[in-house]
Amino acid sequence: MADLILSPKYKTFMKHLAEVEFLEGTTSAGKTTVGMIKFLFKVAESGRKLHIISGLDLGTIEKNIIQSELGIIDVFGELVVYYSSGSKDHTLPHIKYQTPSGEKIIYVLGYDNKARWKKALGGQYGCLYIDEINIADMEYVREVFMRADYVMATLNPDDPELPIYHEYINHSRPLPEFEKDAPAEINEYLKEEPKRDWVHWFFSFEHNAGISEKKKQKIIGSVPKGTKLYKNKIQGLRGRSEGLIFSNFEYSSNVITVQLAKKKKYVAFSCGVDTSYSSNSDDTIAFIFQGLTDKGELVVLEEQVSNNKDQKEPFAPSDIALRLLTFLESCRSKWGFSRTVYIDNADQATITELKKLKRRKSLSYNFANSDKSVEIIDRINLTLGWMSSDSKSPAYLVVDHCSNHIHEITTWSWNKDKPEDKNDHTINASQYGWIPIRFRIGEQNKQEQNNYDVLRKGFGY
Repeated sequence: MADLILSPKYKTFMKHLAEVEFLEGTTSAGKTTVGMIKFLFKVAESGRKLHIISGLDLGTIEKNIIQSELGIIDVFGELVVYYSSGSKDHTLPHIKYQTPSGEKIIYVLGYDNKARWKKALGGQYGCLYIDEINIADMEYVREVFMRADYVMATLNPDDPELPIYHEYINHSRPLPEFEKDAPAEINEYLKEEPKRDWVHWFFSFEHNAGISEKKKQKIIGSVPKGTKLYKNKIQGLRGRSEGLIFSNFEYSSNVITVQLAKKKKYVAFSCGVDTSYSSNSDDTIAFIFQGLTDKGELVVLEEQVSNNKDQKEPFAPSDIALRLLTFLESCRSKWGFSRTVYIDNADQATITELKKLKRRKSLSYNFANSDKSVEIIDRINLTLGWMSSDSKSPAYLVVDHCSNHIHEITTWSWNKDKPEDKNDHTINASQYGWIPIRFRIGEQNKQEQNNYDVLRKGFGY
């Protein structure tokens, strides 16, 4: 057996006690190798006889987990025997594992074979291992997860809209001492209701003490930059498999802190509102407050998002009018005054309520219909240009606490030749706010406006 060298983080991982552990991160980070060793130790400590190892299919599990270098057979040697076709006592493929507390049986299940894994799900199990849970059959995950005392699952980052994230992974949290190991985007996603003893581990190349720098650079150099594969497996970032609209948005260059946003000089503020009162969908009511700096940067400063789906008493336009006023006053106190607020022009009910509120309270705000004369494709192209950080500073920035807006930007995708009709409510609100000031955003647009102004003067207009 080859020597296995553990980094300090993996040593902590081996000792840590938890009920559920998700191992997410880059390729070649050692997640499967070290995770499987800990898993077999947990099996040995369990009071139950039956356990499960699962993956895409039997061949993948055998190649990557059981028979690989530093795999189960390599590490545990004579303590384990693998029965690929089952045995007289257990017809399913399984491993017999000799431990100090007696013989354990570990079923080996491919979640691609529904007929086979359904045979195994009749009782309770001690330990459950799910390899690449991000591509697992969700019916399998839901069925098997509740049957185990301890669960370990590995994954490379994937499409953040996958149900596995919302139902399971995003309920876990990193240990405080390792929270900064993961990209900020990953931690932003871990916002579902936390579950006790559910731990999220992020591992990258630097945590794999057994990989040489030469090997690491070879792996990185073999994956084309800018592809989903590079984003997921090399950078360890979640992202859509294809069709992402704002594919050039980068957290490291387009997202800033409140402290940095406070240091900028703003020459104008704007607010946009997109509404949907449906109680039968995930559509949201979104407020976006943004500022224009003296350098032509558009900075999304604040957001507020709500929906009627889970409300016992659904919001009405009159409720949203009051909530918007509170939001505007909070933004005015913190950032500055946006006199005109642009509301989705398809929602005349909310605009009517806001104008009634304006008369009743003698407000200085002006509530206007959004301008939809700019085609959606043109809005997208403008935003893509502002987001670009290629050899220049981007002109579209988002303060890091605007997590809903960041989430939409990193998930809104094409549906064939049209943008999908979801994941776009804060994006719409932002567009309603910046369309009237679009010629003042970005260096290119500023130059175009200057040229236009010179032309007007030349004709005495």
